[in-house]
Amino acid sequence: MSPHVHPVASPLNTQDHTRTDDVRIRSVRPLITPALLQEWLPAPGAAVRLVEHSRAAISRVLHGADDRLVVVVGPCSIHDHDQALEYAQRLKAEADALAQELIIVMRVYFEKPRTTVGWKGYINDPHLDGSFAINEGLERARALLLDILALGLPVGTEFLDLLSPQFISDLVSWGAIGARTTESQSHRQLASGLSCPVGFKNGTDGGVKVAVDALVAAQASHAFMGMTKMGQAAIFETRGNPDCHVILRGGKTPNYDAASVAAACGVLQAAGLREQVMVDVSHANSSKQHARQIDVAADVAAQVAAGEARIMGVMIESHLEEGRQDIVPGQPLRRGVSVTDACISFEQTVPVLEGLAAAVELRRQRNPHTASA
Repeated sequence: MSPHVHPVASPLNTQDHTRTDDVRIRSVRPLITPALLQEWLPAPGAAVRLVEHSRAAISRVLHGADDRLVVVVGPCSIHDHDQALEYAQRLKAEADALAQELIIVMRVYFEKPRTTVGWKGYINDPHLDGSFAINEGLERARALLLDILALGLPVGTEFLDLLSPQFISDLVSWGAIGARTTESQSHRQLASGLSCPVGFKNGTDGGVKVAVDALVAAQASHAFMGMTKMGQAAIFETRGNPDCHVILRGGKTPNYDAASVAAACGVLQAAGLREQVMVDVSHANSSKQHARQIDVAADVAAQVAAGEARIMGVMIESHLEEGRQDIVPGQPLRRGVSVTDACISFEQTVPVLEGLAAAVELRRQRNPHTASA
């Protein structure tokens, strides 16, 4: 029989497959479609313009036409709408004050990769209680992004789930692929079709080659299976994303120092890519000690002030208040404190941002021909 001819139904091909199919699936629940969520929560014209303009600005930095630093700063993860919005309001004031030197993008992470198990983020479990109200989580996530954009502040997020970008990516100015997924073919393909600039983190072991390979892959065109805005399975063909870069986040040892930046740029040059990196001052670069982010950022600022033009951005984990806390059933959470990785407080963040801005100004004095228009 030709493989293109469907067989006529018979008892053999209508038999019960429950012995071999979905044997470990406990339940299947309906999922809202991206198109319906976007109809409920559309992006107003001002938000669309902000996303377009901020993406273009970051792209100019990546292509050497703007010498500002891209600073992605905010909570390790979002767990409360009002607290995130308060943070955004305070960050907006700093973004405006430092706009000549920094392109500040608020870190708005809804999905958390877990080494083993744990809370998976605001989209997956918005009530923080294992109820997995994912439809509500998607709605809450989009509503928060719209509220932050309404303040005039662009947002960045990590793309972890392969379907969730269809619900929110039109509102995102910058995206990240995390250390655990940089090597994933599916995430490289996803990045090749995303409309925003994307940063790939180095591997958890500190290896930069895996992130450089990801950049090569993301710049190429791909075809893969996915879900349309209408919720239908489809084959997507991408054009490739020229606005990708490496994020140094440390590994077995930190890699934010000048020698590590130079080494990473050497790997990029060998691959025929632009020599530029963003430095994540948290994670392994701070040895998972949140307060050390301040010292790491000062080191990065010193490199920039000395004229280092290959550092195009910085990532900072910052919340309203310092530290972290566990989610304990029946126990109220402390306001403004992270429920995932520990963060520096907003008060601690402001001088870090000011130091980075001052470093950009000093770099301009050393390299006046690189100053943005």
